[in-house]
Amino acid sequence: MFDETPQVKWYWKTYTLIVAVLSVGPLALPLLWFNPRFSLKNKWIWTGIVLVVSYVAIKIAATTLKPLLQTYQDLMKELN
Repeated sequence: MFDETPQVKWYWKTYTLIVAVLSVGPLALPLLWFNPRFSLKNKWIWTGIVLVVSYVAIKIAATTLKPLLQTYQDLMKELN
C-alpha cells in the first residue's frame, strides 16, 4: 500500500542541478560534486562541460560589450 522507496531530496534532483547551472553557472558545481547520484567520471565530465560553456559565455559577453564601451567612451569625449 505504501511505497517504501526512499524519496530523493529536492537538492539532489537533476532538474534542480540544471536550473542551478543555468542560473549561476560554475557556482553550482558544489551541488554536482556533493550529489551521490553521479559517478566520479560523470562529475568530471559535467564539470568540464560547465567550465567550457561558462568560459565561452564570458568571452562572448566580453566581445559583445567591447564596442558598447568604445561607443560610450566616444560619447563622453564629445560631451566634454
